[in-house]
Amino acid sequence: MANGCEHPRSCHSGEAPILASATVGARFWLLVEHDGPWAASVGESRLPDGIRALVDRAASLGIRPQLIRRPGSRRAGGAQALHVFVASSTGDAPWLAEAVVGHPDDLDLGSLVDGVVPESCILVTEPMFLVCTHGKRNACCARIGLPLARFLGENLPGEVWETTHVGGDRYAANLVCLPHGLYYGSMSQAAAIAAANAYRHGEVVLDRFRGRAGIPEPLQAAEHFVRSQTGELSVGGVAVESSRSEGDATVCVVRCTTRRGTSRFRVVVEPAVVTAPCGTVCADEITTYRLAELRQLTPALT
Repeated sequence: MANGCEHPRSCHSGEAPILASATVGARFWLLVEHDGPWAASVGESRLPDGIRALVDRAASLGIRPQLIRRPGSRRAGGAQALHVFVASSTGDAPWLAEAVVGHPDDLDLGSLVDGVVPESCILVTEPMFLVCTHGKRNACCARIGLPLARFLGENLPGEVWETTHVGGDRYAANLVCLPHGLYYGSMSQAAAIAAANAYRHGEVVLDRFRGRAGIPEPLQAAEHFVRSQTGELSVGGVAVESSRSEGDATVCVVRCTTRRGTSRFRVVVEPAVVTAPCGTVCADEITTYRLAELRQLTPALT
């Protein structure tokens, strides 16, 4: 609760439940390099005209805009070309692309929504790691996120960026792995480097894994429980094929592909509320999910 942080200590230490909490709305991304200052929200920030035009157009198209900067970078802003990344986190083949454009109209965001790489962009083959350091949004994001961004930047040079709010301040420090949109929270340095290295090898680490962006939270939970049951950690190895609601419960059919073949599971998850203590005088309720049923429907087919 120190230094302006209003969250339970257990949220930042990884003791509180964190699964199935990735941002649901982020399927397409626009990332614009801007050293700051960053206001409490991207929309309130004083931005150069070109960046403002891109951010507003992205928001109108349902694209998630993020401001980014290199760890520790605080250069004075001036008139210059726009350095941007765009990403699609949808489907089995997400992608990340980069461009430097002289004018906002040079970036075709409509193509991004269609799942097509804009003509002005070049595909990026290396992953991108975002650490939320948005202190004006919540003090803990800067207090915990800034040291983590510097640490990752030193160990993964060129691949790490500080960014504005990604969702889930209570789970700072937050780490997002693009292009798949994998979310991690409550990150220590050791946990973050383990998650980043796993992603570079096409895998997830379940410890402190919040889920994948753009997927409804109950489906994130269903995938998490299948991974826990089977031990399958490849990024694309587990996916919900179908789902339906039955009262408060969500019933899913989840595909799991391993080296032994493909299996399908019936998974039923239900919302749950837990109390995260933050000392002797306060507590915080956290919405999460409990596993009601997990049953294999088909054996592994090679």
